[in-house]
Parts: sequence; C-alpha cells; structure tokens
Amino acid sequence: MGVITEVADYLKATVPTEFLWIGMAIIVLLQISRITSKYFFSEHRKSTASPQSSSKDLKSPGIWTPVDFRTPTPEPYPNWDIKETKPLLYRPFKHNYHVTMGIRNMNWEEWIELDNEFLKYHKRKCERLAERREKLVKTAPEAFDAAIELLEEFREWLPARYPTLFKRTDVGIDNLVTGESFNIMERPLKDNVDPMEIAAKLVQDDLAIMIPGEDGQYYLKSASVLLAGFWRVTDKFGMPLSEIHTSGDVPQFKEKLQMSMERFFVRMRADKPVVRNNYFLQTDDDLGWSSAIGPEDSDDIGWDAAEYATDINKMHFRSERQSLRRLPKSGGVVFTIRTYFAPITEIAKEPYVPGRLADGIRAWSDDVARYKGKRKFDKIVLDYLDEQHKKQIEEGLSMEQEPNQYPF
Repeated sequence: MGVITEVADYLKATVPTEFLWIGMAIIVLLQISRITSKYFFSEHRKSTASPQSSSKDLKSPGIWTPVDFRTPTPEPYPNWDIKETKPLLYRPFKHNYHVTMGIRNMNWEEWIELDNEFLKYHKRKCERLAERREKLVKTAPEAFDAAIELLEEFREWLPARYPTLFKRTDVGIDNLVTGESFNIMERPLKDNVDPMEIAAKLVQDDLAIMIPGEDGQYYLKSASVLLAGFWRVTDKFGMPLSEIHTSGDVPQFKEKLQMSMERFFVRMRADKPVVRNNYFLQTDDDLGWSSAIGPEDSDDIGWDAAEYATDINKMHFRSERQSLRRLPKSGGVVFTIRTYFAPITEIAKEPYVPGRLADGIRAWSDDVARYKGKRKFDKIVLDYLDEQHKKQIEEGLSMEQEPNQYPF
C-alpha cells in the first residue's frame, strides 16, 4: 500500500478537498482490481491444467497430438474358460424409458468381454466375411494408422486378460484355440488384409473407429461390422457422427443427444473410457443380419418391410454393450459393440425380467416405438411377458425386493 500513501500525500497538496476522496476511492479500487485479476487468472490456469489433455486442448481441426498414455495391463479374467464362462446377463431396461446417452465410466479390465460363445461368434463372423467381406469391413487410408493402433492394443491387452485363449508373439498375436496366427508388423499386411478384419477375428464385438476431420467433426473411417443385425457399413461409412444418427432416424437425437454427444467426443480423454448399453427386439434368429426387415442388399429395408410376429419362439432379445475409448497415438475414438443375443422365452425365465421388460416397452414414446419396430411384435410379446410375470408373482416373487440395479 506504499504507492497509495505517496499518491495521497501528493493529492493533498495539489487537489481541492472536495475531489480528494473521490480520487482516493478510484485508486483503491484500481489496486484491488489489479490484485484480484492477477489472482483469478493465476487460479484459472491452475484449475484447467490436466495431466491428460483432451482433443480440444491438443488439436487444430483434423490434427491430433499423441498423448503420453499407456492402456493399463489387465489382470487375467478369474477362472475364464472357453467352455464354461457364460455370457454376462445384461438386461439394460427399466420400468420406464428415457432417451439419454447413458454412458458410465468403464474399468479398463472390462474393455473386451469374451465368453463360452466365442467360437460361435467367430464362426459366424468368418462365414459373413467369406460371403460379403467388402461390404462388412472397410478402412480409409487416413484411418489405417488408427486401425493398426487398435491391433497393437489388442496384442497387449487380450493375452493379458485371456491367457488361455491368446498369446502375444514377437510380430503379433496367436489364438491358441483356433490356431490362427496374426502378423501385425509386416507391411503390407499378409494378403493386403484390412487390419480391422484381423481385429474382428480376435473379439466377439463389432468395431468402429471415428476419426477427427478438418472441420472438427468425427467421421466413421474404419469399421468391421459383421453382426450388427439392423445396419450396414456401406450405409454409414464416411459419415460424420451426427449424420450417422440422423440418417438412421435415431429418436430425439437433435433435441436431446447431438450437442452433448459432440461435446463429449471433443473432450474425450485417452485415459477415460466409457461404456453404455441398449436393447432391441428381433423377430428372427440370425445374429448377423435380421432378414425380417428385408434382404441385406435391398434398397428398401426397415420395419415397414417386416411382417407381424406370430410366434413367440422366434422372438429374440438383442442387447448391445458399447465401449468408447480414445486411441492415444492417433486420436481415433474406438467403438466396441458387443451384441448379446438370446430368445425372449429364455430371458423371461429370469426373476423380475418379464415384468420389467414389459413395462419398459410400454414406456417407449411413439418415436422410440417406431424406431424399435414395436408395432410388429408388441401384441405377442407383451401378452407373453405379462403371462410370465403373473406366473412369477403367483410363485411368490416379491416386487418389493426387486433389485434396483442397472444394466443387469
């Protein structure tokens, strides 16, 4: 405050008394403002510092700066067995229904989930590749490095998590059960195979990589989608994130999801993976493609083309577990899309499931109902679920004891 004192003495000698206190007040306010401003901006810089920068901090449009992050090595899956480890019972529905992103933080050890259906999924994937490879797997030149990076991640992570199924080699990864050996180091890859085809054979998931473009949006530039059921790579490849959803008429996307989703992608960090779940009902039993909505190569597919379901034994529950993570070197965002597929008649045997699923379907808004094809199966499915729920109540099931756990 020494400066203020000196200025005050000068003012006493040179400024009329009636203006003195006004001048003194201005000087004090300026001094306080300077100190406050210095403190605020100093603290602001501290609060926004991040040990793991986001894409917004690091990239100009279309440019990603690699970050110093290494995916944690997982512990081996406890007692995992290719014949005995059953699929997890994801039942991602509640008594109500709301359109949200529904993302949750993901533990790194839960990134890829494999079970005793691995060989069934692997067989179906290989069949689909033999039938229509070029329509199921695609990688743009600008996404090649990201696809290779995903393979490198699998090479480290899968043998650590599933050591009885995979072995890391000097040049890649071996499947100890199928006998497949993959060299991911050679260039070009053997037979010029798309790296995403190799990735597809290693997991039960479908895979997609979104790459940042020069306009700051994220584009589908690499994919192996073999078991999607309802959508095709050829329809979506090259599209930005927003158009992928709007072209598929995702309910309430613009109103409730677009801004938060685009913001999430920009801010997503390499060390913060997330996971989400959704579900559909399918009126046929093909894991790869639901022929009920039309032939896979038809220009006219959708629920409008489907016949009304008449046999509950053909109805299947299709649940997707989607993980999202950012690749630290390329900046691409990887989707893993693991489909769990089971007959409605099987999951309805589980406690609380038929009542909760029936309520969830009834809670769909009109646009969600159209999107999920409710009109094609609601009568037969809801009658059956109500009947099974009533039977569970008669056998002593207590609704007061229903677990409030999601997504199980």
